[in-house]
Amino acid sequence: MRAVIVLGIDPGTHRCGYGVVAREGTRLRVLASGVLSPGPRDLAGRLGEILGGLEEIIARTRPLEASVEAGFSGASPRSALVLGQARGVALAAAARAGLAVYEYAPAEVKLAFTGNGRADKAQMLRTARLLLGTEPRLSDEADALALAVCHLARRAVFRAAAPAGQLRARALQRLRPARREHRREP
Repeated sequence: MRAVIVLGIDPGTHRCGYGVVAREGTRLRVLASGVLSPGPRDLAGRLGEILGGLEEIIARTRPLEASVEAGFSGASPRSALVLGQARGVALAAAARAGLAVYEYAPAEVKLAFTGNGRADKAQMLRTARLLLGTEPRLSDEADALALAVCHLARRAVFRAAAPAGQLRARALQRLRPARREHRREP
């Protein structure tokens, strides 16, 4: 059986977590994980460093798909904008490599990984140790591993629900609800 390899990305401009997990049957194996920390640079420099790091990780580990944390509200407008730029870099790195990209809300990832949609950082770190036998140093790394594991679990559901030619379209449709256009009556 051929391994399915997924790259999980927890985007951020100061720390961008990544985790590459392979699934062979029911066995999960961590191929690479860590945190890209570009250091004290301006925003453009940090984003460029993260893009280069993600491209190197993708070239080295050769994942089939990427799982990226979806943006969330509640942060300040400035924080949301900066996080959106980091997500854009993550999406661009995956797209440039030709990976199918899937997005998951933080609560969905936590629920799939720990069984608790409101898991705290300590619980995410513990679950990574127990489930994957790895010792993530930062929560960003544990979150990225959780994103990869979440997608591997959801991927099986997507495959069972759709004919082969419709897998990616069905998965994306399920993850991103269709936009509704509001029309004004004349």
